[in-house]
Amino acid sequence: MLAATAQAPGLARQATHEALVTNAVRHASTGGSALVLRLEAAGGWLRIEVHDADPRMPQPRTPDVHEESGFGFVLLDALADKWGVRESTIGKAVWAELDTRQGGEPAA
Repeated sequence: MLAATAQAPGLARQATHEALVTNAVRHASTGGSALVLRLEAAGGWLRIEVHDADPRMPQPRTPDVHEESGFGFVLLDALADKWGVRESTIGKAVWAELDTRQGGEPAA
């Protein structure tokens, strides 16, 4: 959980970025293909996508508190306003959207 401060959006973006990219590197079998990180900001939202060539869908789980890994989707679920996984032309994309407006400002 993040405190409602001016630093919260940046902390949320950093944690979500790290969770998405770290999991893609650790779990995707890309056969040497590159991972693609895509960031898009529009209308008060930041969308983060990580594309990989592995067609297998991730299997989110709740790790035991004593495990050192496996918390990527737990963090993503806690920090992102929306997230999901979609098929792409060469594999899949894991995406997350974060509301970047300060203090719940209405969208323009």
